[in-house]
Amino acid sequence: MSELVAVREAMPVPAECEPSPSVETVSAGGRSVPVRIHTPSSRPATGVLLEIHTGGFYLGSAAGSDVRNRRLVDALGIAVVSVDYRLAPEHPWPAAPDDCETAALWLAEHAEARFGTTRLAMSGFSAGSTLVTATLIRLRDRGIHAFGGAVVQCGTYDLSAQTPAGRLIADEFFLGAYAGDAPDRTNPDISPIFAELKNLPPILMVIGAEDVLFEDNLAMTARFLAAGVEVDLRVYPASPHAFTGHATPMAQAALETIDEWLRGQIGANV
Repeated sequence: MSELVAVREAMPVPAECEPSPSVETVSAGGRSVPVRIHTPSSRPATGVLLEIHTGGFYLGSAAGSDVRNRRLVDALGIAVVSVDYRLAPEHPWPAAPDDCETAALWLAEHAEARFGTTRLAMSGFSAGSTLVTATLIRLRDRGIHAFGGAVVQCGTYDLSAQTPAGRLIADEFFLGAYAGDAPDRTNPDISPIFAELKNLPPILMVIGAEDVLFEDNLAMTARFLAAGVEVDLRVYPASPHAFTGHATPMAQAALETIDEWLRGQIGANV
């Protein structure tokens, strides 16, 4: 545990964006969670994106997404709400999905009054994609279908090492930190590949062909399709894990695809 915390403390301070987001605590379902809210500067938001950050469940913060989220606001005319979910190992599962669900429930209830729109979508990056999927499943199980779609980049969907794809990352230290004392890591809330996936909204899946999670993403795509979920799988050649976080032509192509997809879901038609 001390090693994971040390890695976190050594991370650089996130870059700031302009204008700065509002930092608030939102509540729903008897729980509260801090969020960072980015809104358009000169026009009403056409939709709202709930963003769940990366970091292997033990690193990162909503502030680390500020620059990327501000770009989306300016490019698409949307608002972005980023969740500062609790991190492992101090707060293992189910703390993170509880926090993400709280933010999603708040947004489903208050988006129209707060942002003037009910057009909602989610996005996640790596661990954030796992949490997006778990959150959509939780909402579906509550009978809530407020979110019209989700973008998931390079997520991990089997944290139990029970599938061939999952066994490729069985030795990753973050798995134990996140799962904690959970008796069964095939619990769908931990490993969404084992979930009942019917009646989920459309999904855009982005993955690099050289990502260690490539096979896991293919397997998850197959599970979505088998459940009748509308999936748009985009595979980018010669691209490693988290490739869209780097300034490369392939990353730019992927980001343009994500922008186009989100624009069709919740963005301004300009």
